[in-house]
Amino acid sequence: MALATLMCTGLASAQPASQATMSPPAASGFRSALEGYQPYTEEKTQAWKEANDTVGRIGGWRAYAKEAQQPVAPDTATRPAPNAGQVKP
Repeated sequence: MALATLMCTGLASAQPASQATMSPPAASGFRSALEGYQPYTEEKTQAWKEANDTVGRIGGWRAYAKEAQQPVAPDTATRPAPNAGQVKP
């Protein structure tokens, strides 16, 4: 009988307070990961013929090969590799 009384008393105290007696939640530093989300919008594309003409006009694949051989920007050259310092199993 005493156990039943304790259980009932515990359940009564576990009931949430009424809305009138509850204080507003404290401000936290929470920021949603989706706060700056912008939905996908499809870009307008040009016809394949126009795209091919543009590539030909700028020098074709050779222009892209030269661009790939350019030195890396100084701010990225000093950063460690993403997996630097990790021990391989």
